[in-house]
Amino acid sequence: MRFGLTLVLAACSWAWAQDYDLLLRGGRVIDPKNGRDGRFDVAVRDGRIAAVEPSINVSRAKKSIDVSGLLITPGMIDLHVHVFFTGGNPGAWAGDNSVQPDAFSFRTGVTTMVDAGSSGWRNFELFRSSVIDRAKTRVLALVNIAGFGMVSDATEQDDFNPDAVAGLAAKHKDVIVGVKSAHYQKPDWESVDLAVAAGTKANIPVMVDFGYFLPERPYFKLVTEHLRPGDISTHMFRGPVPYVNDKGELYPYLLQARKRGVRFDVGHGGGSFVLRNAAGALKNGFYPDTISSDLHTASMNGAFMDLPALMSKLMALGLPLTEAVRATTVTPAEVIKRPELGHLSVGAIADIALLRVMEGDFGYWDNNAGKITGKQRLFCEMTLKGGSVAWDWNGRMGVDFRTLGPAYGIRPGIDRILPPETRK
Repeated sequence: MRFGLTLVLAACSWAWAQDYDLLLRGGRVIDPKNGRDGRFDVAVRDGRIAAVEPSINVSRAKKSIDVSGLLITPGMIDLHVHVFFTGGNPGAWAGDNSVQPDAFSFRTGVTTMVDAGSSGWRNFELFRSSVIDRAKTRVLALVNIAGFGMVSDATEQDDFNPDAVAGLAAKHKDVIVGVKSAHYQKPDWESVDLAVAAGTKANIPVMVDFGYFLPERPYFKLVTEHLRPGDISTHMFRGPVPYVNDKGELYPYLLQARKRGVRFDVGHGGGSFVLRNAAGALKNGFYPDTISSDLHTASMNGAFMDLPALMSKLMALGLPLTEAVRATTVTPAEVIKRPELGHLSVGAIADIALLRVMEGDFGYWDNNAGKITGKQRLFCEMTLKGGSVAWDWNGRMGVDFRTLGPAYGIRPGIDRILPPETRK
């Protein structure tokens, strides 16, 4: 009797000791917010980070995965995408340049996407009901200062309403994280200044795609006079942006803007990244604050490809790996004022990307056919969103099917649909 009781108590003790749902073992954790860069085990429980320690006993987890050789980073935050895809609903923009968020997020290590002004204050609520509330990806939004957003460049030249944008931001504060001004063609500053007015009313940042570079509206005035601390200049490596003089020295206005607190975002896109500019900036230590994709149908199959490839491209130009991770995790979280995201602190949401650093000879190009080569390329092998596996390229969550027994995969009652002579 005493022996049986001992077995029962031992079994209960073993069950109680399994206090983690999932254990990731042996990876290199890069978590800039917490200053971690080294070999750690990461445990997940109830959708949150439960422990980050040099070694955690596998018996404490219901499921353990060996991720040796992989990077473990916070789930990445893509600060500039276009995902207002309504599927052609009558009377609505069909998102002819947008993509479906879940089709591109998890397979690239991205757990949070920020739509950058695809919808405006007139159609944001359609965007919310048709995309944001239906996606498994965490989709947040910058609302366009123009009423109908990015239906076309023509719709972004007027119909500005700071009060309407601020009202929407208050009503939908769980998903609206900023204001967008883009593609403005006139020689004045109306689009930018009214977007800033909306951002001030709502206490949220403004992102500006400068659109057309005009003598009356020079870029240096955007970042040194019109944007506030915390506002974002996207497409920072676009061709017309001046970076270095004929001696290769960084123009002082860029440092002045950064000192003011203006944020610089990559926003690669289909036509907004020139290697010459990126090389000149990085050589002078002027790193991007945030690395984003400007993902849409015209960029996804071009020089951009995906966020890990973009990080790799910048690394080939000299950006340290840790800075590439910082610019896709904790910094974008800070920019959009979502401190709960972008890190692997105990208690944080378990959004996790597992990346492989591939070694070899890799080519990277820009939107003007410029090319460089590098020795490393990042590739996403696994993604967790809220503790659940959302992408598993190598099937690490599975087990050998030959060990699962004769009933594996067979639905109950299958014998009822077999020919009579084969039934038991």
